[in-house]
Amino acid sequence: MRTRRRPRLRRKLSALVAALATTTSVVVLGGATPAAAVGPALLPLSITNSTGRADAVHLYVLGTNLSTGRLGYVNAAGTFTAWPAGGNPPTPAPDVSIPGPAGGASKTIQVPRGISGRVYFSMGQKLNFYLTPDGLVQPAPWAAGDSNRDILFDWSEFTYNDAGLWLNSSQVDMFAIPHTVSVTPGSGAVKSTGTVVSGGRNGVINGIKAQSGWGGSVYTRSDGTVLRVLAPGKAADAGLLSSTYLDPYITSAWNAYTTKTLTVVPFGDQPNLKYFGRTSGTTMTFTNAAGQRVASFAKPSSANVWGCDGALAAPNDQVVGPISRTLCAALNRGTLGTVDTQPSTDASAFYRSNPTNQYARLVHANMLDGKAYAFAFDDVGAFESLVHDGSPRAAGITLDSFTGGGTTPPPSSGTRLISDWNGKCITVPNQSYADGTRLQTWGCDGSAAQSWTFTGGTIKTQNNMCVDVAWGSTANGAAIQIATCSGNPAQQFVLSGAGDLVNPQANKCVDISDWNGNNGAVLALWECAGTANQKWHTG
Repeated sequence: MRTRRRPRLRRKLSALVAALATTTSVVVLGGATPAAAVGPALLPLSITNSTGRADAVHLYVLGTNLSTGRLGYVNAAGTFTAWPAGGNPPTPAPDVSIPGPAGGASKTIQVPRGISGRVYFSMGQKLNFYLTPDGLVQPAPWAAGDSNRDILFDWSEFTYNDAGLWLNSSQVDMFAIPHTVSVTPGSGAVKSTGTVVSGGRNGVINGIKAQSGWGGSVYTRSDGTVLRVLAPGKAADAGLLSSTYLDPYITSAWNAYTTKTLTVVPFGDQPNLKYFGRTSGTTMTFTNAAGQRVASFAKPSSANVWGCDGALAAPNDQVVGPISRTLCAALNRGTLGTVDTQPSTDASAFYRSNPTNQYARLVHANMLDGKAYAFAFDDVGAFESLVHDGSPRAAGITLDSFTGGGTTPPPSSGTRLISDWNGKCITVPNQSYADGTRLQTWGCDGSAAQSWTFTGGTIKTQNNMCVDVAWGSTANGAAIQIATCSGNPAQQFVLSGAGDLVNPQANKCVDISDWNGNNGAVLALWECAGTANQKWHTG
């Protein structure tokens, strides 16, 4: 079967980050001739939490219905629902999260046949999604304005259709939560990939930090949690890595073919189908065996190589696209210019160029089987972390053990909640403990009115009244008050490692209204924005 170009998904970003919108690769859709439907209509997908962490896990199955082309989401029972219409500016999407497994446990959900998309998993806090008239705004944490930037999360990509299941652990955009993907065929012999070596997450993080100029690719939350390592294209777009980092190597590799010929053999099952490239000026031109010109490419920039786009754009055809993807893989792996028949499949020769793609090198080096999706066409030569079976009976994603992420442990009795912005404490005004008393900020004075106990997800006063969202509202501006403890979701709060005091029912934050810095400023529920008037710590 020929290697086919991986389709791409255009992310729609909000107005705040539209300038950083990029194209991101998605998994293959299968072979040229789909087989008869042999997988079940609903494929069991088990997510196992082996992280060793106490953070709550939230799951999302999002994608495209391959029959209708509609974007939507899948619930735990396997029902696909198209997204409602969005707005401009983007409007919040419905909360379609599925409660994930506790530590050491598994959660099985159903995936309907005929879907291509992503399984997102976040730890400690739900993700924020938005809708535009054109579709879904997905998380883009490399953008400063993205509301998911301080959340620990990751995803796997999949396609499940009549030809089977393709499931991969993607590191194309970032490396965050190490996870293993697996598929169980009818024979019962499980196939898996994507598992990091022991200490592999820290191996990637520390390895990147040790590379000159790459340290900005590691994003660390204010509490010291390392949330992710950005892929070089995303880091460069955000100004965290030199935009011309790879240019010297690209120029050297490109110019090498002014005096010799590059041979590209794009299909492993057709070794006699070859294309021949030579460089003239800054253009590399390819001919076929008959000497006919079939493709030409301008010398790419670093950004083109990181993204496998622009000058290396790969159309979904059988000539230009396969040559382009081969060039992009060779440039990312540092073999173009020294290995003159591509693709090279000798992994020992990869990443020896100077400069080279340190991110891809380190991600692959810290995988148990050496396989990863560290750039868009990392599947050239079958080096990708992908499992496939034409007759799947089950699939799995295991969130592997790691350190360096998660939430701050719940504070104990007698704790103050202090604003990061102005240093004032959440206070029961005048020590009035009546139902419906609205909470305020006040200069910290050590009084009982500023003393809180965290227990079972609630925050209690010293006489056992609970912090509460008035009337159980999930709307922006809802009052934060105290009320008789009832166990309802309006009285559940989580202080995240990022300093957000979140009501999970609304997935919104406790906010100092109107940025009022004076004593007596009231508190309200508001969409989490990462702003200083929503940041809290204990003391």
